[in-house]
Amino acid sequence: MAVLMIEMKQKLLLIIFILVMLNCKNQNTKSMKYVYTNNLIHSTSPYLLQHAHNPVNWQPWSDNVIEQAKRENKLILISVGYAACHWCHVMEHECFENEDVAKVMNENFICVKVDREERPDVDHYYMTAVQLMNMQGGWPLNVIALPDGRPIWGGTYFPKESWMKNLNGVADFYRDNQAKTEEYAESLQQGIEQNLLVDPINSDTDFDAHILETAVENWSKRFDMENGGRVGAPKFPMPTNLEFLLYYGFVKKDKLALDFVETTLVKMARGGIYDQIGGGFARYSVDGVWKVPHFEKMLYDNGQLLSIYSKGFQQFRNNELRQVVYETTDFIERELMDKSGAFYSSLDADSEGEEGKFYVWSSTKLEQLIGEDYPLFAEYYNVNGKGLWEEGNNILLKDISDQEFAQKHGLSENELNKLVSVWKRKLMNARAERIRPGLDDKTLTSWNALVIQGLTDAYKTFHDEKFLDLALKNAVFIKQNIFQPDGKLFHSWKNGVPSIHGFLEDYALVVQSFISLFEATGDEEWLFIAKKLTEYTINHFHSMETGLFYFSERNENEVLTNHFQKEDNVVPAANSVMANNLHKLYLIFGNTEYRDIMNKMPGHVITQFSKYPMAYSNWGILMLKLTFPYYEVAVCGDDSKQIIERVQNQFQPQILWAFSENKSEVPIFKDRLFPGKNLIYVCQEGVCKLPVQTAEEALGLLYLD
Repeated sequence: MAVLMIEMKQKLLLIIFILVMLNCKNQNTKSMKYVYTNNLIHSTSPYLLQHAHNPVNWQPWSDNVIEQAKRENKLILISVGYAACHWCHVMEHECFENEDVAKVMNENFICVKVDREERPDVDHYYMTAVQLMNMQGGWPLNVIALPDGRPIWGGTYFPKESWMKNLNGVADFYRDNQAKTEEYAESLQQGIEQNLLVDPINSDTDFDAHILETAVENWSKRFDMENGGRVGAPKFPMPTNLEFLLYYGFVKKDKLALDFVETTLVKMARGGIYDQIGGGFARYSVDGVWKVPHFEKMLYDNGQLLSIYSKGFQQFRNNELRQVVYETTDFIERELMDKSGAFYSSLDADSEGEEGKFYVWSSTKLEQLIGEDYPLFAEYYNVNGKGLWEEGNNILLKDISDQEFAQKHGLSENELNKLVSVWKRKLMNARAERIRPGLDDKTLTSWNALVIQGLTDAYKTFHDEKFLDLALKNAVFIKQNIFQPDGKLFHSWKNGVPSIHGFLEDYALVVQSFISLFEATGDEEWLFIAKKLTEYTINHFHSMETGLFYFSERNENEVLTNHFQKEDNVVPAANSVMANNLHKLYLIFGNTEYRDIMNKMPGHVITQFSKYPMAYSNWGILMLKLTFPYYEVAVCGDDSKQIIERVQNQFQPQILWAFSENKSEVPIFKDRLFPGKNLIYVCQEGVCKLPVQTAEEALGLLYLD
């Protein structure tokens, strides 16, 4: 028995030895796989990690870079991009993986890689510089700066020969003309500061309905009433623009604006920009009919599109819009959600080095997968000349509603729905065997907040607990991992570690989403976190001189000129979001400081709004609230949740909803709860009509048709 035990022990030791040696071999093989490794290897950003084995001596952005550059008297080369950026990948392959190019870069520059999504402050500063140089902005963004960080040259994508020629030219000029270079840098810096800073507003802003009407009238000339979106190509989903026009069309009973919004939502949902099989939207379409997408999928797009499609359904009761909300939610949960409740940032456009390869299909493959239903499938998804793209591949898209298609083929909608479900399942299973696009698995606070907002709007519309559960899971994640006891937020999170001090967009969008959670759930915890974040923002971001909020905390960074984000783009400006937040919080808490700060903010954009409303549409939403009647509806009592749900699923943008089943010290509820009664208070700026007891009576007080 003892001999047997010894033999077993020897065999076990031999097995362990073999496993250890194999592991060492694997580790050595892994370490030998890359010839080069630079300082990006310690980053959490997938975009930076993509460049960690370039022969370029990349470093992440930090104060140490400036100190090193000053010490060595070397220019700084800053290259900005993001993980889902197609042309960033192209330039990496052509330039940054090339040893000859890397030699020029390493000898002449301190080379810095920046993920624009992690450091929007760095991106904005250097993008402003490039635009002031009369260059076109975009990504990749490449800038050369003095050792102190002030820019002197820049551009976007460069092929190899052009890149090397420019690098050598700038390096030689600096070497021979340092005084002239310093002079140019100072002049450019003054231009940046003039561009980024704003004049003070000393009084509240005056505007009226006429300004809004004139702006929309001018804007309407650019409506594509056939295909939706702005006339021409490319076409971008612009959720904030659509939300403003939906609100405007509602309060003004403007049929043109409402028709435009519905057309845009429907045409996007039928187009190739929408993933007809797996749900979710790509970044934009390269054409004027939403057919060919730039295939990357961004979290911030899909979170906001959940909101506008939910609100669109409230207004139009179009089931195509409902389907988009459900399928896009499934996509986010399936492909962009971490087990912690955090949401990832994006999916790349490319897989296996080809743009869109994961999403497109040959007709032969489709026929093989679908089988006998293929002719009907091909007509439904335009596997024909209309859907044909490149190299015999097809982009799936639709022409008409399911109701119209079913009628055309003598099917009931239920029969068609069952067929389509089978088709989608077959294609999803086949797609699961393909190599997936790259995932940017960092978590950005501001983008996560946009998804909370979208899911909360979906819950208010459909009262499906699935939406609220996902929203709350992510909100709890933010509360536990991103939010600090003193009210501070971090901007980014990955692998259990938060990083980078939060920017205004993080605070503004989290506050917005947590107020919405309070409206949907009645849970005051979310309201009080929103209030604490707002107080932190006022104390650390607000400029008394201008009345706006800085993008970064005051005195946060001496190298970069702090700025005030005013223009609404694909994501609304942080200042416009903050102004709308202050309006709601003033109505809930009655804090006149919030009102006073908010009242001064639109004055910075009113002139630009009149001329170019599509770039200030979230400010336009605030103007609608301040110009037309806006109500607080507070429901108090044991059945308050049920009462509010009966009316909350209608499109009513002029209402702030609040309900409480218990006694509350929040001013909007204070002294309004009476045992055994359900009372509904319809108020304007705290001035309330006599309470009523039914939702129908409350709606009557709102002068709704």
